[in-house]
Amino acid sequence: MATSDTIDHHTLTRLVEAGAVRGATVIGQPGGWGVVVQYGKTQRAVAAKRGPLRVWRRFETLASYLKDMGLDHYQVDAVNYAPLALMESNPKRPDAADRMRRAHEAAAYDEWFRGRVQASRDDPRPSIPNDEVKAEFAKRREALRAKATR
Repeated sequence: MATSDTIDHHTLTRLVEAGAVRGATVIGQPGGWGVVVQYGKTQRAVAAKRGPLRVWRRFETLASYLKDMGLDHYQVDAVNYAPLALMESNPKRPDAADRMRRAHEAAAYDEWFRGRVQASRDDPRPSIPNDEVKAEFAKRREALRAKATR
């Protein structure tokens, strides 16, 4: 895109709410779509949370983003749009699938564990005081010792 200055989502939201945004241009590029907004005499590209520029893969997603923000009218420049570049610019991340699988397994184990703890808390059987259990086991040990010495 033509500009190196960026604007973040929060600032853009405030400018739209204030009615300061004069227009927006959706610019096609290899791998997706970017947005440049005009406010005052300034022109800035929308920045990503991590990285320099925000790129939307699908035009529909970008259109929803702009509409939700309150920008219903914008220009589209599709000269440099290259849909096949999307595959090349975004390599597969096999580690992400493994990470998600482990996260789901951990969540399932956590749910199972919490269920077991709650079931033991909800157990209707009466609790036996520790002193009674100790006395019972001491009696059993004594009986086993007596039996072993005969």
